[in-house]
Amino acid sequence: MFEVRSRWSKVVLQVVLTLMVLPFLFPLIAMVQGSLGGTGWNNYRVVLSISTLPRFFLNSAIIAGGTVLIVYVCTMLAAFGFAKLRIPAKSVFFWMILSCMTLPEVVLLTPLFTTATAAGLYDTYWAVIVPLAALQIPFAVLLTRNFIEAIPDELIEAARVDGANMWRAFRYIVAPLTGPIVAAVVVLTLIGAWNDYLLPLVFLQSPSLQTVTLVPQYFIGQFSNDQTKVLAAAVLTAIPEIVAYLALQRFFERGLSAGALK
Repeated sequence: MFEVRSRWSKVVLQVVLTLMVLPFLFPLIAMVQGSLGGTGWNNYRVVLSISTLPRFFLNSAIIAGGTVLIVYVCTMLAAFGFAKLRIPAKSVFFWMILSCMTLPEVVLLTPLFTTATAAGLYDTYWAVIVPLAALQIPFAVLLTRNFIEAIPDELIEAARVDGANMWRAFRYIVAPLTGPIVAAVVVLTLIGAWNDYLLPLVFLQSPSLQTVTLVPQYFIGQFSNDQTKVLAAAVLTAIPEIVAYLALQRFFERGLSAGALK
């Protein structure tokens, strides 16, 4: 990580960064201002008074939690195998996994819908959790593999000399050292799962299973397209992921930079 020393360079860098942030900041400001229009804070009180709102958050928490768990387990095992194990043609398998990053979500809707229906998973949490995890794993493996490759092989060899098998070396040596990259993977996966709109819209038809990304659409029907309350609902749905990012920001930035560079 480079360091800017001169005062002039710091000023220029701060101005550039501010200008880069503004296009992303204006929509957020407009959303908050719009949510306070009309009756002001009463819009939030009306939205919070809806009895089904906690269920939307619970459904998103279940889906996000399940997605994070699957991505974490699969990513750690796959990244460790690609980084430290001698597997025939592992580079071929690695690039096959990375090729999945080129597949947009919308292209997979038809085969996913057919598979979910045939497996009896339609209108269940699993119909959303499994595809979301599969879409997140390739990029997570890319970051985590680079991070694990930087861990000295001597640590694993020392554990093997002391009688530990490869699984114990992974569990007690590698896994505890991957905290920063795990934080980055968790935050990225959480944001992706929490914000996903298309898969819950297609695969979750029961109102009791729908997620927070469908809340604005739900409130459009409830409040006859009252945009102030719809925007208030949108602000409330964004709070959990903002809190999660702020809580893990230090680890996220450290892990993302370490996982991106070899």
